[in-house]
Amino acid sequence: MQKDEVWGVVHAERAALIEDLAGLDDEGWRTPSLCEGWTVHDVVAHLVDSARTTRLGFVVSLARARFDFDRQNALGVERERGDTPQETLRRLRRAAPRTSTPPAPLAGRLVEEIVHGEDIRRPLGLTRAYPQAAVVDALRLQTRTSASFGGAKELVARVRLTATDTDLAIGSGPEAAGPVLGLLLAVSGRRVALDDLSGAGVMGLA
Repeated sequence: MQKDEVWGVVHAERAALIEDLAGLDDEGWRTPSLCEGWTVHDVVAHLVDSARTTRLGFVVSLARARFDFDRQNALGVERERGDTPQETLRRLRRAAPRTSTPPAPLAGRLVEEIVHGEDIRRPLGLTRAYPQAAVVDALRLQTRTSASFGGAKELVARVRLTATDTDLAIGSGPEAAGPVLGLLLAVSGRRVALDDLSGAGVMGLA
């Protein structure tokens, strides 16, 4: 996808998530997300922090976190999590039109919005039809990115991912087949997505 197309998808996904969250009650905001240890509220705060991140800001915040990515993310959530869910949602609404990004491939913005969108929606029983081209680009990036940076490059050296809803196959080894969204979530460490997949390679993803 071209730069303008990526930002178009990112902005559309942010707007769609804001709409999904607008009527959520306090219990919903406290629901555990697919991100271990984070509630729905925490993930939304992370998305605010991500949307506000600039290249320089990322480097500065990483240094403050002693170059620990998990600590950097935790500090970002703490910084952007409002006293109430409504305040956090207002912060996301204000940040949604931004086009700032950390020093990483732009397709990382697609990974962020789609994977974290599902981190929130699946536990709440919500569904979203994401643009397939965006999901494909997000999966391609994840499979080019090393595990140390949250990707699955090493994984696809031993498992072949085959999408059943588009013409896409990545990797080598026993096959794990399923919808491209399920493949993206699985390689991003979301075990719940393994139920969407079939084949001998699924065990390798687990």
